[in-house]
Amino acid sequence: MADVDLIAAPPPFSVSALFTEISLDNWLALVLVVVAGLYLYGVHRLRLRGDRWPVSRTVLFIGPGLGGIAAVTVSGLHAYDTMLLSVHMVQHMVLSMIAPIFLALGAPVTLALRTLTGAPRHRLLAVLHSRYVRVITFPLVAFGLFVINPFVLYFTDLYRLTLENTLAHEVVHAHFILTGCLFFWPLVGLDPLPGRWPYPARALLMVLSVPFHTVLGLTVMQSTTLFGGDWYPSLGLSWVDPWADQEVAGGILWAGGEFVSVTMLAVLVLQWMRQSEREARRIDRDLDRQEARQEARQEAREEAREKSVTAPAD
Repeated sequence: MADVDLIAAPPPFSVSALFTEISLDNWLALVLVVVAGLYLYGVHRLRLRGDRWPVSRTVLFIGPGLGGIAAVTVSGLHAYDTMLLSVHMVQHMVLSMIAPIFLALGAPVTLALRTLTGAPRHRLLAVLHSRYVRVITFPLVAFGLFVINPFVLYFTDLYRLTLENTLAHEVVHAHFILTGCLFFWPLVGLDPLPGRWPYPARALLMVLSVPFHTVLGLTVMQSTTLFGGDWYPSLGLSWVDPWADQEVAGGILWAGGEFVSVTMLAVLVLQWMRQSEREARRIDRDLDRQEARQEARQEAREEAREKSVTAPAD
């Protein structure tokens, strides 16, 4: 167990601390840089061979996607995530509910499929079509993981472990990102995934997730015990009241969950409308082609009839 007396307490939380307490010494920062580099390299390769890749996808993936993760794990927030439950909840919301949406909209799997060739591309396709991927990306399975994990974390001794153990803390961060991606990728992602549901079913699944965040947020706010046990009081931070901070944390989880859910529903409706428009245009094109073929056949029959009438008798 870590000795809390050895933990260097940062100054009182402020906006300036987001910049003065920046830390680049965790492995997640390196992963973010590598992933951003690979994505940009893929876009570069496509452009070299004359293929187009939407700028909006790159901006969404690098900016609010990877940038959102960096904002809560590399910035000064990282220095307070074991000091303030409210800061941890901000991390929770960004890592599991905000950044994964923008990562999905960046379509990195599609980019990889268009960039890779030969054996690497075949291996990626094999993974995408594997039984394991089909199971974990099935919407109900992803939904179950997404809504159950927070309850397992906060209502067991696991949360206290993440406060005491740095590795466990960072693994939970990665777990937030992974479960968020598994949930949101089949809902709003642009990549090819097996078993994707139609838009009405996706919207229903998003609606069903709202009560879970509401219940969890209210439970945190109204709890008569401190999450993490005596961890926060033992830090001896004179500039924060752990009980008041826990109420703020619950409010962040409650309000943040509802805001993201409503925004997600709007995104799904917009995507649904665009798909309907594309489908309508496709149907119009098919009808136009069918009408053109019918007119061509009618003209051919009329020409044949005219020839038979004007042909001299033997």
